[in-house]
Amino acid sequence: MQKVKVLVTLKPSLLDAQGKVVQDGLHALGYAEVEGVRIGKVIELNLADGTTNPHDQVREMCQRFLANTVIENYEIEVLR
Repeated sequence: MQKVKVLVTLKPSLLDAQGKVVQDGLHALGYAEVEGVRIGKVIELNLADGTTNPHDQVREMCQRFLANTVIENYEIEVLR
């Protein structure tokens, strides 16, 4: 089995409303040193052994389904 991890985040130019709420909450708890928070999602995929070009296949999955490339960036890490 091949493991692949995908990190999906909002593009830096977009306001991350969820991140802002978390940042405000941390400030309310006394963590004033937190200057910014961005929220994303991690997707872990298990691919069948022998999958050819896992990075290319997962990139296609991201482009077609896993990420909204208009507003999100993604990073792919093939773990094994």
